[in-house]
Amino acid sequence: MTADLFAELPQPQLEPAFDVTVHVGPPIDPGVTSAGHRRLVPILGGRITGSLEAEILPGGFDRQIIREDGTFGIDADYAGNTEHGPLLLHARGVRTGPPEILARLGRGEPVAPSEYYFRTVVEFESSAPEHAHLQRTLHVAVCRREGAAVHYRAYRLH
Repeated sequence: MTADLFAELPQPQLEPAFDVTVHVGPPIDPGVTSAGHRRLVPILGGRITGSLEAEILPGGFDRQIIREDGTFGIDADYAGNTEHGPLLLHARGVRTGPPEILARLGRGEPVAPSEYYFRTVVEFESSAPEHAHLQRTLHVAVCRREGAAVHYRAYRLH
């Protein structure tokens, strides 16, 4: 009987939704805190294009935790301005890879996104009725770090 319960679950589907470029400033590194090795990366601006169009506003932060194995826990909050008003974004995820690849990324060197793992879940908050659908679905993103920017393509998870 238990197997039948799982067989009835729908197969998740991904639909390309929008592309994001986030410009970031130099990290602020307060060192090891009670939560772990903490870094704060300022959000300087950027752009969202595709099924969602927005200008990313300066002022957000990615509050990273760096694990002992070099994996980055991503926890970014930032705001966008759309034709329908403000939109809040929250991206949580992970960036990891071989130590030498993570070191190259840390130095701002170009690294092919296939050489490391960088994924996030993006959630939205807005008072605009036009953005209600964004708040009722999850979006997963594949990301790349390139110099002073993060680029990602978000997919709506059905």
